[in-house]
Amino acid sequence: MPKLKTRKSAQKRYKKTSSGKFLRCHAYKGHLLMHKSNKQKRKLSQRLCVSISDSQPIKLMLPY
Repeated sequence: MPKLKTRKSAQKRYKKTSSGKFLRCHAYKGHLLMHKSNKQKRKLSQRLCVSISDSQPIKLMLPY
Protein backbone atom coordinates (compact mmCIF):
# COMPACT_ATOMS: atom_id res chain seq x y z
CA MET A 1 0.00 0.00 0.00
CA PRO A 2 1.58 3.32 -1.01
CA LYS A 3 1.82 6.22 1.37
CA LEU A 4 -0.88 8.89 1.13
CA LYS A 5 0.22 12.37 0.17
CA THR A 6 -0.79 15.41 2.19
CA ARG A 7 -2.28 18.33 0.26
CA LYS A 8 0.13 21.12 1.06
CA SER A 9 -2.45 23.86 0.42
CA ALA A 10 -4.76 22.33 3.03
CA GLN A 11 -1.88 21.87 5.45
CA LYS A 12 -1.20 25.62 5.33
CA ARG A 13 -4.86 26.55 5.81
CA TYR A 14 -6.13 24.15 8.48
CA LYS A 15 -4.89 22.95 11.85
CA LYS A 16 -6.11 19.78 13.52
CA THR A 17 -7.12 19.93 17.18
CA SER A 18 -6.62 17.14 19.68
CA SER A 19 -10.33 16.26 19.55
CA GLY A 20 -10.14 15.74 15.77
CA LYS A 21 -11.78 18.99 14.68
CA PHE A 22 -10.17 21.48 12.29
CA LEU A 23 -9.45 25.16 12.84
CA ARG A 24 -9.48 27.74 10.08
CA CYS A 25 -8.80 31.46 9.75
CA HIS A 26 -11.25 34.11 8.64
CA ALA A 27 -11.12 35.52 5.13
CA TYR A 28 -10.81 39.23 4.19
CA LYS A 29 -7.74 39.95 6.33
CA GLY A 30 -5.15 39.87 3.56
CA HIS A 31 -5.26 43.40 2.16
CA LEU A 32 -7.28 46.66 2.05
CA LEU A 33 -7.06 46.95 5.82
CA MET A 34 -7.07 50.75 6.06
CA HIS A 35 -10.82 51.17 5.68
CA LYS A 36 -11.66 48.28 8.02
CA SER A 37 -12.21 49.11 11.67
CA ASN A 38 -9.95 47.81 14.41
CA LYS A 39 -12.87 45.81 15.79
CA GLN A 40 -13.43 44.10 12.46
CA LYS A 41 -9.74 43.29 12.03
CA ARG A 42 -9.56 41.91 15.57
CA LYS A 43 -12.56 39.65 14.91
CA LEU A 44 -11.04 38.44 11.64
CA SER A 45 -7.84 37.43 13.47
CA GLN A 46 -9.63 34.83 15.58
CA ARG A 47 -9.63 31.16 14.63
CA LEU A 48 -12.83 29.16 14.37
CA CYS A 49 -13.84 25.55 13.91
CA VAL A 50 -14.75 24.17 10.51
CA SER A 51 -18.30 22.82 10.30
CA ILE A 52 -18.74 19.06 10.43
CA SER A 53 -20.03 18.83 6.87
CA ASP A 54 -16.98 20.69 5.55
CA SER A 55 -14.49 18.72 7.62
CA GLN A 56 -15.00 15.44 5.73
CA PRO A 57 -13.06 16.53 2.60
CA ILE A 58 -10.39 18.16 4.79
CA LYS A 59 -9.92 14.83 6.58
CA LEU A 60 -9.11 13.24 3.21
CA MET A 61 -6.66 16.01 2.32
CA LEU A 62 -4.82 15.71 5.66
CA PRO A 63 -4.40 11.98 6.27
CA TYR A 64 -1.66 12.29 8.93
